[in-house]
Amino acid sequence: MPVAAAGLFTATDRAMGETSLWIDLDERETRGRGRVSRRMLVTVAVVIVAGTGIAIGATQLISNESVAASMPAGALWLQGTDPSCSTVTKGVEYHCVLAKHPSDAISDWLGTANETVDATKHVNGGCRSLSHDGRQWQCYIGQKAVDEKIISQGFLGEYAPTPGVG
Repeated sequence: MPVAAAGLFTATDRAMGETSLWIDLDERETRGRGRVSRRMLVTVAVVIVAGTGIAIGATQLISNESVAASMPAGALWLQGTDPSCSTVTKGVEYHCVLAKHPSDAISDWLGTANETVDATKHVNGGCRSLSHDGRQWQCYIGQKAVDEKIISQGFLGEYAPTPGVG
């Protein structure tokens, strides 16, 4: 939009008592009075695009081995169980089997849910037990774990320096 047109548009908006996201390029003093600069809009757009790219890239880097390692990192009672996982939906859903039974802290594991924690010690998803003995699990990474009601939206991405207990 030409500078003159931008100034005319915002002047019209002011006359009508409306707020606009357009900058009045001729009246720089209007910045700071509720207007958003183009630079700010571009910065926000770049952050959103970069964040989306990072999230997509992180999901695509998830391997069967990293999901298996994330299980005992998220739950103390799964330590020493030697999980192995296979991909159901790449980067999103995994089926995991424990080589050893989990601790006897729970008598019936069916439906038990635990968070998973990645190598950076952040909650990256969660798993739910599919069997009474606790050896079969379905694990979900990212938003899918929230959708499956294993973890809350606010818990996803939280720092978790030690495995959870209970």
